[in-house]
Amino acid sequence: MVSILLLILIGALSAILGSLVGIGGGLIIVPTLVYLGVEHDLLHGITPQIAIGTSSIILIVTGLVSTLGYLKSKQVDTKNGYIFLFGLLPGSLFGSFISRYLTLDSFNLYFGMFLILVSILLLVRNSIKPIKLFEKKKYEKTYVDKDGTIYHYHVPPVFAFVVTFFIGITTGLFGIGGGALMTPLMLIVFRFPPHVAVGTSMMMIFFSSVMSSIGHTFQGHVAWHYALVLVISSYVGAKIGVRINQSIKSNTVVALLRTVMLLLGVYLIIKSLL
Repeated sequence: MVSILLLILIGALSAILGSLVGIGGGLIIVPTLVYLGVEHDLLHGITPQIAIGTSSIILIVTGLVSTLGYLKSKQVDTKNGYIFLFGLLPGSLFGSFISRYLTLDSFNLYFGMFLILVSILLLVRNSIKPIKLFEKKKYEKTYVDKDGTIYHYHVPPVFAFVVTFFIGITTGLFGIGGGALMTPLMLIVFRFPPHVAVGTSMMMIFFSSVMSSIGHTFQGHVAWHYALVLVISSYVGAKIGVRINQSIKSNTVVALLRTVMLLLGVYLIIKSLL
């Protein structure tokens, strides 16, 4: 009974936070399942690979529910989202098959360092000038948010494909959905409006999680009895996260994203050193 309650709590909280800031929630689900299953044996049969595979299944639900909500409020750039998917999908499938070689301690250390770096970049993002390559008019899109702020952003297809392919590998490899990398990339490099970056990120999390889940299911890396509980609670949590996102300002979304990444980064580094 305790394990069921823990799973409900994990699924709901990870989906609320993940859909709110566009990271999907895998960064919460994976280390939590490992912590409860491997280190404390509260969840039987959990290995790092099974935690990653199970997380990929959950992110399908979180990604789908969040995407549908953001589509209604016109916070998803579907055109550029499909460009990102050309690299993200094959990368996700490839990453799922090399996850068997994953060393959890090294992942915690290096990915934690990366998250802290991204949180710092988000802090100074307004002082970072856009790369001239991205200012070509043929790639430009314009977006006006609810506060009347006008955004101009650019997505060169070839560059986007290369970057998202490597992000896709991390998606399948770590079961994180890719949002932790894609959202900062869209904010810092492509200069997406914050709300659009979050909505578009959830769309990519949905599709990349479907692809990586195929690879993990094929390898038997999914605990379906735990996944069922997590799916139900994640469904509710994702709906709550979308509603919260639509009621707060863009700068607040960025501040939340930065804080989440900093805390998670510190946590993962500490975990790798213990």
